[in-house]
Amino acid sequence: MRRVFDLWIKQAERGQLRLRIPHEARPVHDLRGMHYHYRPEIFLQIHGQTDFRFPREHFEVNPGEICIVPAGVPHGETVHADIDRPFRNLVAGFYNNTISLHFAHEASPGRPDIEAIEFFDVPSLDVFLTLTNHLVHAHAMQAPARDAVLKGLLLALLGLFRNVVETGTGNLNGDIGKVFQAKCIVREQFSNPDLRVQDIAAKLGCSADYLSHLFHVETKERLTHYVQRIRIEGAILALETTALTVSEIAYASGFADPAYFARVFKQHKGVSPQEFREQLDAQRSRRDSDPKTVYADRLDFTHGTPQRKPEAAAVPA
Repeated sequence: MRRVFDLWIKQAERGQLRLRIPHEARPVHDLRGMHYHYRPEIFLQIHGQTDFRFPREHFEVNPGEICIVPAGVPHGETVHADIDRPFRNLVAGFYNNTISLHFAHEASPGRPDIEAIEFFDVPSLDVFLTLTNHLVHAHAMQAPARDAVLKGLLLALLGLFRNVVETGTGNLNGDIGKVFQAKCIVREQFSNPDLRVQDIAAKLGCSADYLSHLFHVETKERLTHYVQRIRIEGAILALETTALTVSEIAYASGFADPAYFARVFKQHKGVSPQEFREQLDAQRSRRDSDPKTVYADRLDFTHGTPQRKPEAAAVPA
């Protein structure tokens, strides 16, 4: 991973990286063959090609190109190998204070899957997300300094990834063997409503009973509960940061039935998803009513007003 980021940073410095970003679209949970995430995904194409499908467009990403799929944009992927090299790309995903980086390969004709994955604890996750979201918005704008802005943001983002790979550590990486791999699979695929313990065990080459027992022994948590907990964590993030409806969040969190999602959410949080969102809105409203400036003898609730009107600038003759 270090070499990949070093190479891409050099290419970005020379202005040789092409950025591909689809138009943003409101999620639709029943788009067949597509899925979406609550946070953006970043794809760095190394070998081969990836055909991306979106609700309103499609395009091909080639070696030396980066694709950012904005949060909430449904997409599907079909991959192709080069004549002399197998398909390979590097994919970055964002979770709660965690970043995942995985190399993908062509597991079956046209279908990508994880080849190797690492998770990194990132307390400054908001910085990564801010840079990524600014790249999305800057890419869509028409402004004189657009290319300079894109280059600067891209260098900053790639540099942060390079630093994380070099110095970052993660509690997830402290797990070993099948438990660690099971956690990786769940975090990558929790939005899949058909994800079952049997499927995870099959990917790891063991029985569901053995994996469940091993997971519980090492983590003191049942694997089925872990899957639900990760789904609910994703739903909480969506309620906090998106305007998606509760039903849309349910589908994107891997629940086929919004009513069942609401029941599970209440078991974990003590309130329904809608009540949770209303509590968040109330907290934001209270923060908006706080004073803007605190003085020794008074509180100022205004945003400030000029003491005098600015003088008109002199017009050169």
